[in-house]
Amino acid sequence: MKAVGVIEYGGPEALQVVDVPEVHAGPGEVRIRVHAATVNPTDTYGRDGSRAETQKKDPPPYVPGMDAAGVLDEIGEGTETNLAIGDAVMCMVLPNGSHGGYRQSLVMPASAVTRAPIGATHIEASTLPMNALTARLTLDMLGLSAGQTLAVTGAAGCYGGYVVQLAKADGLTVIADAKDSDRDLVASLGADIVVERGDDVADRILAACPGGVDGLADGSVQNEQVVPAIADGGGYASVRGWTGQEERGISFHTVWVNKYENDFERLDRIRQQADDGLITLRVAQVHRMQDASVAHANLEAGGTRGRQVIDLS
Repeated sequence: MKAVGVIEYGGPEALQVVDVPEVHAGPGEVRIRVHAATVNPTDTYGRDGSRAETQKKDPPPYVPGMDAAGVLDEIGEGTETNLAIGDAVMCMVLPNGSHGGYRQSLVMPASAVTRAPIGATHIEASTLPMNALTARLTLDMLGLSAGQTLAVTGAAGCYGGYVVQLAKADGLTVIADAKDSDRDLVASLGADIVVERGDDVADRILAACPGGVDGLADGSVQNEQVVPAIADGGGYASVRGWTGQEERGISFHTVWVNKYENDFERLDRIRQQADDGLITLRVAQVHRMQDASVAHANLEAGGTRGRQVIDLS
């Protein structure tokens, strides 16, 4: 069976098509014939050696990928699931050795897999699980109530865009940043106020919301630069592990999506919100397996709006 992985760490060119063992679903598991896997920033850390210490327990190849979509083709004996063989499905994957989303066949706990959104292609469905669950976890950790105000940096990105859309679905008022070329995109996602991005974005957020916002989701990883935009007693959410320093009663949250691993209810809720048109699936480019290095290079170059996707069909 084919996968995309690395045998020796390096830049995007280190990715190659590799052979991995065939897998089968056991009790409590299902198997997916993967047709598409989305490329996320975290995937580059498994490729470039940043996670070498944790990966060394397994032999190469190391297969990245936290998002996968395809067709259910095997159900393990005794597994309870409302899915049937032939269903179009999606899942979030936590890579482990050769177990990652960039492979043609993937065994997952049944609780980690749900149907793909109605009408979505495999390519489109693969862009949803990890980023949307990360956005959902962000909002759950901030714990805001309808009518409160949330600021989102990096709002044009996939994580930031999902935070905006899910926050609006939760009844929050959203202030989001964007460069000029992204203003229409961010407004179309539902942001109530769009301010110019930049190192001094906190000043513009405060101008729009004197006294500060109740919560801030920092998709652009500006850390201490944006804390002044938060009201006393508010909350800050980091997607890169920054913990901040206690000040003005602000709560600092580090958002690690593995907390929602195998969380069927939340994953299926996100699927339902996509069905309802509350979440937009955004694809930037699609690449063949042998061109996965181009997908990584494009991601690391920055500036894409939507996801790079690897076609494994």
